[in-house]
This record gives sequence, structure tokens and C-alpha cells, in this order.
Amino acid sequence: MKDVYLFSGFLGSGKTSLLTDTIRQLKEKGLKPAVLMNELGKLPFDSQAVEEDIPLKEMLEGCICCSGSEKTEAQLQTLLTGENFDVLIIETTGAAHPVEALDAVYSPLFAKQLNVKGIVTVVDSIRWLDRHLLPPQMRSLFLEQIRHAHLLLANKMDLLSEAQQAKVTFELQSFNPSATLIQTSHSKCPLSILERLAGTVSEKDVTQARIGQELALSTRLVSFKHAVDKDAFEEWLRTLPTSIYRMKGYVPINGIKNPMLFQYSYGMVQWLPEYVKMEPTIVIIGVQLAHLNIPGSE
Repeated sequence: MKDVYLFSGFLGSGKTSLLTDTIRQLKEKGLKPAVLMNELGKLPFDSQAVEEDIPLKEMLEGCICCSGSEKTEAQLQTLLTGENFDVLIIETTGAAHPVEALDAVYSPLFAKQLNVKGIVTVVDSIRWLDRHLLPPQMRSLFLEQIRHAHLLLANKMDLLSEAQQAKVTFELQSFNPSATLIQTSHSKCPLSILERLAGTVSEKDVTQARIGQELALSTRLVSFKHAVDKDAFEEWLRTLPTSIYRMKGYVPINGIKNPMLFQYSYGMVQWLPEYVKMEPTIVIIGVQLAHLNIPGSE
């Protein structure tokens, strides 16, 4: 499996600095990284920071979570089939919501090949102190990027006084108590801390809940062992807590030849017929996934 890190944060927070330093550390360890980079403009300015020997795919002119999962899946599929690498780093735009970005890259078509280690959000500490000055929509996105992170890098600490550093640290940790928090400058983060992240729920975790990680955003891949009744499955969906954000994949339905394409988003359900027999699996994004019992998977 390929370890996957998703780098999040507002424009100017220091994501590209984190990317280049992480690539350096991976190469020093003898690991080969690959990069999927998302930029809003037509020109790939940030990609110029990636060395030529690093497999790189770019998504320009649009946020990764708004460009359509097909485009993202195609880029990832090209990397997985055409490149030899050990670790995949996805750098999102500053406008990307972490749940939407994770949903765009975590496809049931190749979920078994990916081990999503987690979302790393680089926080501009100065902007955090001045967050009340942001327009409401921008402030909401800024907070969501922090809320769903597995690792928070409180960046630009060298520009703050000791009192400001303490204030930022306390407030960020209080806002997202399940995340690991590191004070840093120039987005420096030891690779060992990244490697300790665990954003994917494994089958072992389903029977043995991971202490301290149940409140964090996570992903889970589920395989179906038998077909389910469609009405009964939808009834089960209506009982789900609001902490289950997204599901997508292929669900085997009684009386239907091929598993149906299925999508669930914040309570909304969509079914589409599938004319090719796909592997009956779904991917789930949410919180407290280890305790979720999925019909047809047992």
C-alpha cells in the first residue's frame, strides 16, 4: 500500500514549504515520493518547487473538491499504474474543504492501494490571531481546515511574542483536541511525526478501537460479503449519525445483476445502475467509523 498525506491550509500558510521539506526527508530515508498538486490558476507556480525526478500530477484551474472525482481519479490512476513510488503527497488549494478533498481522492477503485495517513493542516498563526477580520465564508473554511486535521502545524511562530505563541497553541488545541499540534517556523515538521499518523480505519481497528483517535476524521474501506435489500439498506442509512459525512462505491443489491453505484453525502443518497461488474466495496469518510456495522459486510 502507498502511504498518502493530504496537505491542507490557506494560501500563504506554508504548504509548499512543508511539501519541499517533506520530500527532502523522504528522499534522505530512501523513499520515493510522488505528488498530486492542485492549483486554482492556469499556471503551475507551486509545482516549480518540486524536483524533476519526482512523479508529479497537476490539477489546474479549479479546486480538487470541485473539479469532479473522475478527473482526480484519472490522475491518481495514472500515478498508481505508471509510476514507481512509496509515498503520495496531495497538496490542496487554500480553497479546499478537507472532507471534500479527501472524498475526491479516496476512490473505491483503488482504495486498497492507499493508506490515508491523515490530513496535515498548516495554520498561519498570525492569521489565526486575526481570524475575526476574515469574511464569514473564508473564516468558516479556515476553521473547517483546522477542525478536521489529524496534525496541526502552528506555523510562523518565529513572528510571534511568547504570549502570542502560548495563546495560539492553547486556542488551536482547544479547537481541535484530537489533533497533534506542533509549533513550527518555515513549516518544518519531522518525518517521524507524519509517519505516526493513522487516518485509515483497518479491520483490526473495527474490533479494537484506537484510543484517542475515535474523534478524528478517518476513512474506512468496506467489502460486502453478500447482497443486501435496497430498502433495508436505505433504512439503515437513515439511522446514521451526522458524523458520517460521505460514502461511495458499489453495493450488491438483491435481484440486480451487478453491484449498483452508490453515493451518500450528508444524508442524501444516490443510486445509479452499473453495467460492468465492479468489486462490491464502499469507502466511508467520517468520525467514529470503527463502531459502524455495515449491512452485508458481516
